[in-house]
Amino acid sequence: MPCFYKFVLLVFLISLWGSHSSGNGGHIFSFKMHHRFSDPVRKWSEASGGKLAPAASDSWPEKGTVEYYAELADRDRLLRGRKLSELDAPLAFSDGNSTVRISSLGFLHYTTVQLGTPGVKFMVALDTGSDLFWVPCDCNRCAPTEGTVYASDFELNIYNPKGSSTSKKVTCNNSLCAHRNRCLGMSSNCPYMVSYVSAETSTSGILVEDVLHLTTEDGHEESVEAYITFGCGQVQSGSFLDVAAPNGLFGLGMEKISVPSVLSSEGFTADSFSMCFGNDGIGRISFGDKGSPDQEETTFNLNPSHPTYNITVTQIRVGTTLIDVDFTALFDSGTSFTYLVEPTYTRLAEGFHSQTQDGRRAPDSRIPFEYCYDMSPNENASLIPSVSLTMKGGSQFAVYDPIIVISTQNELVYCLAIVKSRELNIIGQNLMTGYRVVFDREKLSLGWKKFDCYDIEDHNTSPIKPHSITVSPAVAAGLGV
Repeated sequence: MPCFYKFVLLVFLISLWGSHSSGNGGHIFSFKMHHRFSDPVRKWSEASGGKLAPAASDSWPEKGTVEYYAELADRDRLLRGRKLSELDAPLAFSDGNSTVRISSLGFLHYTTVQLGTPGVKFMVALDTGSDLFWVPCDCNRCAPTEGTVYASDFELNIYNPKGSSTSKKVTCNNSLCAHRNRCLGMSSNCPYMVSYVSAETSTSGILVEDVLHLTTEDGHEESVEAYITFGCGQVQSGSFLDVAAPNGLFGLGMEKISVPSVLSSEGFTADSFSMCFGNDGIGRISFGDKGSPDQEETTFNLNPSHPTYNITVTQIRVGTTLIDVDFTALFDSGTSFTYLVEPTYTRLAEGFHSQTQDGRRAPDSRIPFEYCYDMSPNENASLIPSVSLTMKGGSQFAVYDPIIVISTQNELVYCLAIVKSRELNIIGQNLMTGYRVVFDREKLSLGWKKFDCYDIEDHNTSPIKPHSITVSPAVAAGLGV
């Protein structure tokens, strides 16, 4: 069974002050990412009147306040969405395939994909911490597709194997069938079941094979039909019924069943992909992208029984302080914040605290960060201690946005956006801001380079300036075992 390293975390709406072609001859597929605080999404949000769910109260606390975060956390049903923007750029998926980070749906990154013949669209969450791609299908228990606010501004579909002329159910004798012990016979349908964090969040059903519609990004605009194996999700539970991934989850992991693995094994792309996270929240994912020769790199710590994007950190610099460490961490773009176990968490946090000139606030149970400080509106952000990581091999990974800024009634509060973890170290998406991150599965290495996500070419047309634009970070939606 695939393993998903994520954590359940309170869902907050937070304001952050932030700052190709394949070498193997394959095509590169890419698409852009937008978060919900872009201008089009902001307009939609204001037009919605703050009604985030059918059960929401008529009055709503002011956005950006601690009271607002508490309201979101108490309800745990942020069900607001928006149409995905049309963008003038080469795309990977056939139907526009821009992606959007939606706070009302678990703060995960989403994109639309088109499956089957004729093609049917699904809005799926992107997750490098998992392998299986699944969509709601022949539902016994799935998230509602009508009558909810999150479904009011875009169309959610349910996959019907009988409605696609190219659909084929996967049998138990297929090499990708991981649960043959649950089969009635080798010719019966292959079942799947994946649990996330606990039994309260899960998906189960059967495996099917069908066409995923793609478009090449080499200037020829060639349509590609890739046959992939994915989950026909008949029963969902927990967060998948409202907060996160109501229309499916797109696993980007290293197992053979993941879409990147299929695209490379079938010769569509090189065995690598990249994700770019801009300071303004807009990004891109490119299948087949192996990065550039001048990028920084570190090797993955490969576990053959369950390969993941796991790396080693050997040193942390906080301001002027160097902290020698030796820990492994999952480099997970699907998790919003960064999680560290003891003693690394305390050593980093105390190093940050000792160099912060602002007064520390008392802990607030409604906010998941322990180290928060008062900051006046005209505070010089350069006084906030910088953070950088040294990876195994010596490459440096500078963190452009280690903080989150929260608006209270009369003041601004900033927090070190790192959460204490009980078991796992996770380098989350908030530390990846400003980079194109390359998951090279052929070289078994992670690469990164400062990058302008609006530009698909291998150069940066505008310098990255930390703390220059207001964006919203993602929050982990509880995916994991």
